[in-house]
Amino acid sequence: MTNQPTRYIGTSVYGVRMPIIKQGADIANIISDTIIEATKSEYQPLILNNGDIVAITESFLARAQGNYAKLSDIATEVSSRFPQGDVAVAFPILSRNRFAKILEGIAQGVKGTVYVCLSYPADEVGNAIMDEDDLFNSEINPYSDIMEKQDFRDKFGTYKHPITNTDYIELYEAVSPNIKVVLLNNPKDILKYTKQVIVASIHVRKRHKKILVDAGGDVMTLDEICNTPSENRGWSEFGVLGSNFSDKDKLKLFPRDAMNFCKTLQEIFKAKTGKHIEVMVYGDGGFKCPKTKIWEFADPVVSPGYTSGLEGMPNEIKIKAVADNNQGNLEEAIKKAIDEKNKGSDNYSLGTTPRQITDLLGSLCDLTTGSGEKGTPVVLIKGYFDNYLTGIPTE
Repeated sequence: MTNQPTRYIGTSVYGVRMPIIKQGADIANIISDTIIEATKSEYQPLILNNGDIVAITESFLARAQGNYAKLSDIATEVSSRFPQGDVAVAFPILSRNRFAKILEGIAQGVKGTVYVCLSYPADEVGNAIMDEDDLFNSEINPYSDIMEKQDFRDKFGTYKHPITNTDYIELYEAVSPNIKVVLLNNPKDILKYTKQVIVASIHVRKRHKKILVDAGGDVMTLDEICNTPSENRGWSEFGVLGSNFSDKDKLKLFPRDAMNFCKTLQEIFKAKTGKHIEVMVYGDGGFKCPKTKIWEFADPVVSPGYTSGLEGMPNEIKIKAVADNNQGNLEEAIKKAIDEKNKGSDNYSLGTTPRQITDLLGSLCDLTTGSGEKGTPVVLIKGYFDNYLTGIPTE
């Protein structure tokens, strides 16, 4: 028997070019057929193995589903919940693409004033509305002080976002004549303006809602808007959270029923190739830019759908910890540590960052796909679950 060839490559990632799809496209079969064709390509042919991962951008699935909502749909639901009076919008992110159109729909449905309450010096995902050093050197207490537009201008002047070059106070007030921007950080202060509140934060929306409800507010969240099935509009379990600008009158929503889609695609791959492929749908990765301080995570979750093999967190040893604590045969020490880990030991887990597998993979996929002209809304990941001792796959 000959020795198995040495394997030098571990995890590898491929952006897979897909056809341009339209609403109603059968993307489960389009994806599987395209990847199968890629295994026959004369240029960089792919090889499918058990345990490979196929990941699909949320927008690819949502577009195939025709998952869109009009601004009038948002207005109708807001008007139904708050038929009269002023409404506050609590802690939205600063975004032309992600929030400005949602705000326009909200404003259409409110009979009174819409108080857009922005956190400062930055929003929930790190987009700055002012210079942090200016705030630090001022006499403003961000935990208690409220600033309306003119207060802010008098103290800090005009500030434009360093990446988009946008003054978001002006942008949001220009959406509709009934909008007024207020800067504050204490959710309870919102109730000084109105008891009717739409919580627009993303990852801390449940906390904000609880604080406001406990303080006497009548509160709904963005994930309660367009979140029920309808024949007349799109819908998502996440409501309008995770939505994106589509055109002047509508938004593309986050995909619906993504878990079932992933299970179906897994079954199709099994039927067509005989391989057990893990599948996930991904949106924004959960990473932060150290230069701009922006946390690139405007979707409500990294992955709205995935197959069961992607549940949980990685269970891995830290090879550098093994190497630093052994003087003998390091390969034997690593093999022993992996065996012990597989039996339940966590001797070498110190310092491992606790993140969900889908969150890690989502960041990897988001960076691979990008959001521009690459044309690769599907990503194939190979060898992700292998370890230092895994050999060349035989299946």
